[in-house]
Amino acid sequence: MAELLALSRAIDRFNEFVGKWVGWLILVSILVSAGNAVIRKAFNMSSNAWLELQWYLFGAAFLLAAAYTLKQNEHIRIDIVYGMFSRRVQHWIDLLGHVFFLMPFVLLMIFYFVPYVSLSFHSGEVSTNAGGLIIWPAKSLLLIGFLLLGVQGVSEIIKKIAIMSGHMDDPNPFISAHEQAELDAKALVEEIKS
Repeated sequence: MAELLALSRAIDRFNEFVGKWVGWLILVSILVSAGNAVIRKAFNMSSNAWLELQWYLFGAAFLLAAAYTLKQNEHIRIDIVYGMFSRRVQHWIDLLGHVFFLMPFVLLMIFYFVPYVSLSFHSGEVSTNAGGLIIWPAKSLLLIGFLLLGVQGVSEIIKKIAIMSGHMDDPNPFISAHEQAELDAKALVEEIKS
């Protein structure tokens, strides 16, 4: 189990690094959008390439940060139902969800994206819009995003098994909405006092 936990930590570090850096793509996307708007209004000219670049950057941020979001345990779940169960049952729900839903879906997407990206790359696929960009980099982001998500899914499965077998402490203890509200209120009172 120690080797698997070491692998999990390495995966977590890598996806943490990627997730924090791709956040900057949102800023770049905003700057491209603003620059495109200024040039369009000031000089009455524009290019589809600038619009497509915005889409690529935003798509890259979304796709490449999905694994980081999973690592941070920030994906959407139905907390009203999830919160009614003991923490052990919650771990079982997470483990079964990762094994039977997340991983098959990710593997299926990778299976279909490999030839999809390969065909686009080898054909030199270009946007149908006048002045548009090449398309294979955007399609490859789909594949890379799902590869990162799949690897992070493996890390989460390792951690869930380690937590449930007592080899690791729970890094994300569940806090109900009511408990979180109490913690926020206490923090606010402490902030006001200081």
